[in-house]
Amino acid sequence: MASKAIEARGLTKDYKGVVALDDLDLAVDEGEIFGFLGPNGAGKTTTIRLLMGFIAPTKGTATVFGLDARRDYVKAHSKMAYVPAEASLWPSLTGAETLALLGKVHGSFDPEYMKVLVDRFDLDPERRIRAYSKGNRQKVVLISGLMTRAPLLVLDEPTGGLDPLMEQAFRESIAEAKERGQTIFLSSHILSEVEALCSRVALLREGRLIEDGSLSEIRSLGSIFVDIAIEGAVPELAGVPGLSALQTEPSPSSPDVTNIHCKVKGPMEPLLSVLSGSNVVRLLSREPSLEEMFITIYESDQKR
Repeated sequence: MASKAIEARGLTKDYKGVVALDDLDLAVDEGEIFGFLGPNGAGKTTTIRLLMGFIAPTKGTATVFGLDARRDYVKAHSKMAYVPAEASLWPSLTGAETLALLGKVHGSFDPEYMKVLVDRFDLDPERRIRAYSKGNRQKVVLISGLMTRAPLLVLDEPTGGLDPLMEQAFRESIAEAKERGQTIFLSSHILSEVEALCSRVALLREGRLIEDGSLSEIRSLGSIFVDIAIEGAVPELAGVPGLSALQTEPSPSSPDVTNIHCKVKGPMEPLLSVLSGSNVVRLLSREPSLEEMFITIYESDQKR
């Protein structure tokens, strides 16, 4: 069994009657890239602040490599690197001076890897922080976290302000961290980023964990999108088990062909059985994207 980089048990934070995080149970294995998803106000940043030991829980516990995140925060921080969504940096320092200072604050970093990252993210280290754009300031924070090679990287919306080319540089760096056995806890609202990087995700809503599993497990909760083209008579599809969102329309290129669009949840066999006696000229299916799954799960949770 893999050892745990992060464990939360009954983790709760109540701000004078406002529950920001409600009874969170969560475990992240060492070496895992874990996606932590939710809209603004869902409790993601509160969770990270609890894991970092910045605030005390109202109840419950959070541990990092077995160390209590609050009581043993000095030892815990030696195993972590934190990249916030926005950071207040020293405007009069250059990028190079800032990276050197942040490396000393952390306690250790790899100077050679720092140079690799500076080149990869196309950062001019001789310019002062006050002259940097938001994206370049974010590059400084990202490089400062990655260059530590810490066993655990805690990333809170780390690519805000980065252009698509720099997002690719970020993904390359995370792949390198994964190869070295580092654990990555990635809080993000960029679902394509999570889908490309993470092996497992958790969905948070209004401070509650509503789903936690691998991407394949999360996708199994939703429906497959199916497009069908039938020449001639169309069978009755309305009663097929698991079929929903049924739409039919004549093909614009052939009057004898009907285009059918629907969703199927569960096995495809009932639909295929009904179609077996028809002249199917095209049948395409695709899994939902993470964004589509995200919306479906949230809508289902709202109806509970």
